[in-house]
Amino acid sequence: MRLLLVEDDDDIAVIVEQSLAPAGHTIDRAADGLDGLWMAREGSYGLIVLDLLLPGMNGYKVCETLRSEGAVLPILMLTAKVGEYDETDGFEVGADDYLRKPFSPAVLLARVQALLRRPPIRQASETLTRGSVTLDPAARSCWVEGVEMDLTRRQAQLLEALLRAGDTPVSRLDLVADVWGMDFDGDSNVADVYLGYLRSKLGRHHIENVRGVGYRIRA
Repeated sequence: MRLLLVEDDDDIAVIVEQSLAPAGHTIDRAADGLDGLWMAREGSYGLIVLDLLLPGMNGYKVCETLRSEGAVLPILMLTAKVGEYDETDGFEVGADDYLRKPFSPAVLLARVQALLRRPPIRQASETLTRGSVTLDPAARSCWVEGVEMDLTRRQAQLLEALLRAGDTPVSRLDLVADVWGMDFDGDSNVADVYLGYLRSKLGRHHIENVRGVGYRIRA
């Protein structure tokens, strides 16, 4: 598989290449964010390993730009920063997974392989509605009481999971598995953070917390 590595640290780049090449992956490298964005647009890659702190354009902006242009390939974000909100910011702009430095080469390879095994993003054609909330998953278009809402990719995925469940409350762990994938090993509280984002856009009363069970869109 041909992969793109966007990393300005030569030592980290060597570790990534040595970790992934034995598994049959070919690595192209960009050393700054602007070159990485250009290569991602022009090349045909199965996955991007993207550093967060880059010269030219940071990893957040590279990821956000690619997602806004419709790119659906997996993006694994690398960072030396530590903190819950650094992670949620990465997911908010469209990263699929997050790995902190320093990392084990075996863990990096496992994360990459897990992302490559995921099925392609579902391009749903139907419109989902419950109560006064409507979502077109393919277009990532949302309306609440007839007013269009602007959702990020991750917020739309979370809303889709809730809408598809209908009247059945969805637990926090099930939301994490459905939206972030079964291989996600970060803090499950990430679902609470994103539910907070979603509530602030839709209106808190549209997302019901069924105590001890989970969450659902109010009918």
